[in-house]
Amino acid sequence: MDRHQQLKTYLQNNPDAIGKVVDYDAGTDRLFPLDFTAANTELSTAIIGNIQQFTNWVSDKLKANNCRYGIGGYLEHRTIYAVSTHFDTEDEPRRLHLGVDIWGPAGTPVYTPFAGTVHSYQDNNNLGDYGPCLILQHNLEGLTLYSLYGHLSRKSLEGLAVDMPVEKDQQIATLGDNAENGQWPPHLHFQLMFDMEGKFGDYPGVCKYSEMEKYRVNVPDPGLVLGF
Repeated sequence: MDRHQQLKTYLQNNPDAIGKVVDYDAGTDRLFPLDFTAANTELSTAIIGNIQQFTNWVSDKLKANNCRYGIGGYLEHRTIYAVSTHFDTEDEPRRLHLGVDIWGPAGTPVYTPFAGTVHSYQDNNNLGDYGPCLILQHNLEGLTLYSLYGHLSRKSLEGLAVDMPVEKDQQIATLGDNAENGQWPPHLHFQLMFDMEGKFGDYPGVCKYSEMEKYRVNVPDPGLVLGF
């Protein structure tokens, strides 16, 4: 059984073992799908290139549609990364998003869906990068899984230590504002990995389109855990 199937089987057999990542009531809260592909002609490069306008655009979308969060992004081929050279490479730019983004106000609490330990953390302080990022390690009946939380507040990294234990549903962070989170509208980048590949406090959240199959092997769909 490959690791993807192991994860699916574990989640199916242990539904009570899955906690929340953000506060969400399926009965009352609404989610708005945010499209950041070339199909979204409303979102101009001028808006994307101005962090306050971009932040206002996201906030206005959520308010206009009476939604608590914006959602989307796993394996989405995005055009918004052209705003930063952080995603450029010599042969092919990185545009394929590997996590799920949950867009909401700065200060929104973030939780861990599984018990585990702190693997690593750091402030990836580059334009378009994660900003403060936390990575947890989980043991799911013999299956090692890592969860990544990007675009956090800097305060979220205070008091952490490698191997520090965390419990399911424990608040581990808050969303950072656009001055500290890599200069993005406030949101959580949530991603899962089976192997950290020697990385610490960081793991690619965006890859080249040509590398999709390579990364899909190591990066399962976070929607399996989020449940929405």
